[in-house]
Amino acid sequence: MAALTPEILLVFALVTVVLVLFATEPVPVDITALGLMVALMVGGPLSQQLAAAGLIGGPVELLPDYPSDGLAGFASTATITVLAMFILSDGVQRTGIVQILGRKLAALTGDSETRQLGATMGVVAPLSGFINNTAAVAILLPMVTDIAHEGNTSPSKLLIPLSYASMFGGTLTLIGTSTNILASEVAADIASDVADPSPAVVELQDGFSMFEFTALGAIVTVVGFAYFLVVGRYLLPSRIEPEDDLAAEFRLSEYLTEVVVREDSPLVGQTVRDALVETEFDVDLVQLHRGDRVFLEPLGPKTIQAGDLFTVRTDRETLVSLLDAEGLEVVPGMQVSDEELERAEAVENLVEVVVAPGSHVVGESLSSVNFRQRYDATVLALRRGGELIRKRMDDIRLRVGDTLLVQATADSIQRLDTNRDFIVAQEIERHDYREERIPVAIGIILAVVGLAAVDLLPIVVSALGGAVAMVLTGCLKPGEVYDAVQWDVIILLAGVIPLGTAMQHTGAALYLADLLVQTETYLPVVAVLGLFYVLTAALTNVVSNNASVVLMIPVAFDTAARLGASPYAFVLAVTFAASTAFMTPVGYQTNLFVYGPGGYKFTDYAVVGTPLQLIFAVVTTLGIAMLWPL
Repeated sequence: MAALTPEILLVFALVTVVLVLFATEPVPVDITALGLMVALMVGGPLSQQLAAAGLIGGPVELLPDYPSDGLAGFASTATITVLAMFILSDGVQRTGIVQILGRKLAALTGDSETRQLGATMGVVAPLSGFINNTAAVAILLPMVTDIAHEGNTSPSKLLIPLSYASMFGGTLTLIGTSTNILASEVAADIASDVADPSPAVVELQDGFSMFEFTALGAIVTVVGFAYFLVVGRYLLPSRIEPEDDLAAEFRLSEYLTEVVVREDSPLVGQTVRDALVETEFDVDLVQLHRGDRVFLEPLGPKTIQAGDLFTVRTDRETLVSLLDAEGLEVVPGMQVSDEELERAEAVENLVEVVVAPGSHVVGESLSSVNFRQRYDATVLALRRGGELIRKRMDDIRLRVGDTLLVQATADSIQRLDTNRDFIVAQEIERHDYREERIPVAIGIILAVVGLAAVDLLPIVVSALGGAVAMVLTGCLKPGEVYDAVQWDVIILLAGVIPLGTAMQHTGAALYLADLLVQTETYLPVVAVLGLFYVLTAALTNVVSNNASVVLMIPVAFDTAARLGASPYAFVLAVTFAASTAFMTPVGYQTNLFVYGPGGYKFTDYAVVGTPLQLIFAVVTTLGIAMLWPL
């Protein structure tokens, strides 16, 4: 049994703090990862100073090469490959090919829930094998939502399968998810440091090849499809009843009303901004009716006239106070619906807008980002999972997956749709897809995959070459390259990679491996392999999947060595477990992404995902044992 040294204790303390911060997210996970990187770099030099001052018994060394090992994540081939894949995914997205494919399949689904479910998973799974799965879900979310509404199916029946199937597809290739790429590099780094490597270790020294685990990925994908078509569909809730009217779906009847300005109102002659926008009342102006004309945003500069009729979003208590103070009257018998909200000459829209992963508005509020003025749009309601919020929304801190019911002009909706902070959850008319570049974009992706598959070029080189080709061929404009990258994911990867080095160097991984090896007395090797899958999956369902890989692969490597088993098999178990987190909405970005649009509760993921997680634990473990020697 390895000794519990001060270095190991310090690493365990850092890991504990980081896991708590990842799970609770008082600050974004990428900032936590940066803090971890800094802590690992300053730990050694700081301990030397403390030891010299006699404050501690001796210095601790967390990283063997300071500060290079701490900064290695930024130069890591995994980090650079993931960055390039974001660019490649965006180049494909901007051609519109995924949307075209989605519309063709949607036309075949009709009102059959089975066909809708099959089409949803059948599109996203293979797509996620070659582009970032978060991007795949973001692209297909409007299509799936429209399929649900047109087929009179609850979106809740399709959106969890959309998220889970993107994870299935991510296991088909090396580039299917950042988790696979990171696992390949961490394993290769560890294998390269082994003094007397076995054949299984030598096999890992170059990392995974493009299609190395495709057979196993295909098996788990087929099992995942079968689960949803046979069992999972009956466990999925119907949190959102299909409605033709979004106002009814968000139950806005008690919060939307129309008021008319009386002749004696003190508001007459004032601008809308001074009188009603910048007010202490919790009220939002949706539109202004004046004679035969209907106006939307921006209403602020308009001068209020007697007889003006405003559609407002407010609660009954605030409405009573507003009527008393401002000389307004409620228009009797008026029910505000989608049809009523779409009477303006500007052809305005009522749409759902989802806060995207990596959005700049995460952690901000509608008021702090000045949402109304910046986007010329009014938020009528906010859905967070199963919770509907229709009043006092301005100061609520936004989260990934929050769904905003937005009323705005077509031009404003178009701007929101092109803004990477949001995803418009319905298909809207778009005229900026570069459809003439579809063959070029597909050719670039095939070239990237092909060159890496035949080992003509390392995946990092072919991916970077493909990213450059996307720009040179016009699939992407130069300025769009930086918008394509999810920088929070890149920072997260760069920040957690040094933790793997520290786990190996300090002996923390070996200490955990020794604890796990004790189970060999009671369990065969294949069961210990399954235990690694379960432990990694449990960890991934609480914290970042990338953090799980960095923590568990060094332990898997040392455990395999202690057991005399194949480290390849244990690394593969960790990789697949970290790529499939089904039991919580926070386990994977795509789960959180569909949380609001599906109206889900936290427990829905446990009900649907726990049986699937257990099935995958068995299937993956047995699949590895059958396909590769233990």
